[in-house]
Amino acid sequence: MKKDKLAVPKRISYYKKPEDLTLDQWQYLLRKQFGEDNPFKIRNLGTNQIFSDFQVYNPVTFNSYKVAIRSLNTSKNFCTCLDFKTNRLGICKHVAAVTKHLSEQIGYNEAFSKNFVSTYTSIYIDYSKGREVKIRIGTEKTSDFLKLSKKYFDEDNSLQASSFLDIENLLQEARSIDADFRCYEDALDLVISTRNRLKNRESFEKLFNEDPKLMGINDLMKINLFPYQVEGIKFASKAGRSLIADDMGLGKTIQAIGVAELYKKFLKTSKVLIVAPTSLKYQWKSEIEKFSKSKVEVIEGSVTKRREQYLNSDAYYLVTSYHTMANDINFLNESIELDMVILDEAQRIKNWKTKVSKAIKKLNSEYAIVLTGTPLENKLEELYSIMQFIDVYKLGPMYSFLDYHQIKNDSNGKIIGYKNLNEISKTLEDTLLRRTKKEVLKQLPERTDKNLFVPMTKEQKEFHDEFQSIVSRVVTKWRNQGYLSEADRRRLILSLSKMRMVCDSTYILDQKTRNDTKIDELMSILDEYFESDSGKVVVFSQWERMTRLVASELEERNIEFEYLHGGIPSEKRKSLLDNFRENPRSKVFLSTDAGGVGLNLQSANMVINLDIPWNPAVLEQRIARVYRLGQNSNVSVINLISTGTIEHRMLSTLKFKSALAEGILDGGDDTIFLAEDRFKEFMESISEVVETSTDVTEQTVYEEESEQLALPKLSDEGIIGDDDMEEMEEKIDQTKNQNPSASPQVDLVHQGISFFGSLFQTLQSPEATKDFVKSITKKDENGKTYIQIPIDNEELIENGLKALGGFLQGLMNKK
Repeated sequence: MKKDKLAVPKRISYYKKPEDLTLDQWQYLLRKQFGEDNPFKIRNLGTNQIFSDFQVYNPVTFNSYKVAIRSLNTSKNFCTCLDFKTNRLGICKHVAAVTKHLSEQIGYNEAFSKNFVSTYTSIYIDYSKGREVKIRIGTEKTSDFLKLSKKYFDEDNSLQASSFLDIENLLQEARSIDADFRCYEDALDLVISTRNRLKNRESFEKLFNEDPKLMGINDLMKINLFPYQVEGIKFASKAGRSLIADDMGLGKTIQAIGVAELYKKFLKTSKVLIVAPTSLKYQWKSEIEKFSKSKVEVIEGSVTKRREQYLNSDAYYLVTSYHTMANDINFLNESIELDMVILDEAQRIKNWKTKVSKAIKKLNSEYAIVLTGTPLENKLEELYSIMQFIDVYKLGPMYSFLDYHQIKNDSNGKIIGYKNLNEISKTLEDTLLRRTKKEVLKQLPERTDKNLFVPMTKEQKEFHDEFQSIVSRVVTKWRNQGYLSEADRRRLILSLSKMRMVCDSTYILDQKTRNDTKIDELMSILDEYFESDSGKVVVFSQWERMTRLVASELEERNIEFEYLHGGIPSEKRKSLLDNFRENPRSKVFLSTDAGGVGLNLQSANMVINLDIPWNPAVLEQRIARVYRLGQNSNVSVINLISTGTIEHRMLSTLKFKSALAEGILDGGDDTIFLAEDRFKEFMESISEVVETSTDVTEQTVYEEESEQLALPKLSDEGIIGDDDMEEMEEKIDQTKNQNPSASPQVDLVHQGISFFGSLFQTLQSPEATKDFVKSITKKDENGKTYIQIPIDNEELIENGLKALGGFLQGLMNKK
C-alpha cells in the first residue's frame, strides 16, 4: 500500500483510530495532518527546487530540523527529528510540511513523475524496520560499487555483522572509487557505536572467563561483593547501556559503582555523571568514598558555580539532582564529554511528558546504567519511558508497542487489560536485569508485618464522615452522568486527601486542634520497645505536620532522634544519616516520604508507618530503607491504621498495578485484565473505599457545589505529602484524553444540565422548594427580603455582569 495514495478524510481524530484505517495508516495520516496544519518555516538548503535538503524551523519550539526529500511518496526521505527515526513510517510532521510546501511549487507534478535519481553512492540508515545500515548505489561507477557491495553488504544491501569491525577499510575503498561517495553521519555513528560495543563485550567476556568470580575488582573496590552483585556488574559491563531493576535493598548502588570502576580501568573512562533525587546526592558521595578509591564531587549552587564545577572538577564522579540536570542539560552536552551516566531512582523519568524526563533523555553518553526497583508501577508507558533513555529503538514505536500489549474494549476502545507481557522481558533480556530478595538473599533476616488498628476520636470521625459524604455525592454524580467537571474532580481529590489526613490528626487540617490517637499509640509502642530492646526505629508519615507532632512528643520524652523532611537541605541530610547510624543515643529516625527512597537505614530494625500510601510501591520503598542488604537483625513492620476509615478499606483495593509489574518483571501472569477502563476502575475503587450511599440524590450534589467548608485548601503548606496525590490527579486528568468531549465548553454544558436538572427536581417538591428559597434569601433588619447566593469571589460577579452587559448592548445594536 502506498501511504501517500490514501484517501484522506477531512480530519483524522487524534484520540480514536477510524475503523477503515490500519494502525500504521492512522499514525501516518496523523503526522501528515499535523505537519500540514502547522506554520513551519521552510528554507531550501540546496540547488534543486524539489529534490533537495531543507531546513524546517518551528516558531513555537524554536527548534530546527533538516529534511532530505528524495522521493515524493516519502519512501526515501529523511528527517533529523527523533520521531522520524523511531516511528518506522517514513514520515514525520516536518517531512509532511515540506512535501505540502513543495506541492505548491511549479514543476512539482513533473518531478513526481520522474522521481529522484542519485548520481553518487551513499551509506545510510533505513529506519523502516528499526535501524539498518544500508548502501544505495548511484549512477556513477555503478559496477565498481556493486563489487564493493557484495564484499561488505548482504543481498538486501544491509551491512553484514562482520563489516562493522572493518568500517575503515570499507570507507577507504568506497572513496577511492568515487570522491563523491557519502557515508551519512547517523550511519557512521551507529556503525562506530555498534563496533565499540561488540569489541567491549568481547573484551569483558574474555576477562570474566579468566576471572569468573571477578576477584580482580577487589583491587578497585573496598567491599566484598555478593555473587549476585558480581553477576550484575558483569551483565551491565557487557551491555554498555542497561537497566538494573533489582528489588529494593539489594545493592544497586554498589553494582553501578563496580561497573564504573571496571570501565575506568579497562576502557579508560574519565567522567561519570550520577543523577539522583536531591535527598540522595550526599549518600552517593558517601557510598563512593566508602567503597572506591575515586574522587567524587556534588554539583550544586548557582548556575555560575555549577558551570565552574562541570568544567574544572577533576573528580571521576559528578553527582547532581534531576531538577538541576534539567536546567543544565544544554550546557553539559555542549561543554563536557561524559563517558557514563548513572540514573538513580529512575522512576523519576517514568512520565515521558514531564520537563525533567525530556531533559534527562537528551544526555549524551556512550554508556549508561539506570537503577530502579520499580520501573513499572502503574502503567506500561512508564517502562517504555525509562527504556527511551537506555535505547530509544529497543521497544519500537510507542503506538505499536502499546497496541500490541493493550487489551481494549471493542465497543468503546477503552483499555481493559494487558497481554503478551512475558514477551517484553524476552525483548529486554540483554538490557534489563532484575532479581528479587527471595531469589538471592535467602540469608536475609526475617521480616514481620503487622497491621495495628486504632480507633479515631469523635472529632476525627465527624470530619472523616463529612468528607466521605462529599466523596459519595461526587461518585453518585459520576454514576448518574458518567462525567465529572473540573470542579468535581478537584473536590474529589481534596476530600479524599482530607479523609486520609484526618485519620492521623485534625492538626494536619487546621494546625490548631489535637484530636488523634495514633501518636499516643506510637509513643506506647516506642516506650515498650526501648524498655526491652536496644534497637532503633524508623517512623514514616506522608504528612509533614504529623511528623511535627511526633517530634514534639519525642522531645518531651527526651528521646534523641533525627528528623528528615522536604525542607532539610541535601547537604545536611548526610549528617542526619551518619548520626543515626553512629550515635547509640539517637533512637528514632523520623521522616516524611522524602526519606522513603534510596536511604540506607539498616541500623534500625523496626519500621512504623503512621499512614498507608495509595501506592503499595511507596510503602515497600519505606520498608526497604531498613529491610535491605546489610541488615543483620529481624525486622518488624507496624502499620497504624484507623479503624473503619478509608485507610482500613484501602488495604484491599488498588491492586492492579503490582500485578502488571509482576507480569513483566517477575514472570507473573502473561495477560492482566482491568475490570474496566482506568478512570472507571479508579472511580469504582473510590466508591468501594468510601462505601457510597445509594440514596444520595442529584439535589444533594447541587447543594454541595455551593457549600463553603471552613478548612484549609489543598495547597496549604504541609498538606500534600508525596507523589501519591499527584498520581491520583494524573488518573483523573487522563479522562480528558479518554473523553474527547471533556472541553471547557462541554464542561459548561454539563454543569448547566446538572443545574437545571437539580432545579427541576427541587421544584417538584413543595417542601424542597421552600427549603431552597430559604437557602438563597435573607431578611434585613427592616424586614425586607433579599436574594443571597454564595459566590467564590467578586471577580466572578464582575466578569458575569460585563458579559451580560455586552450581550444586551449587542441586542440594542441589532435594533
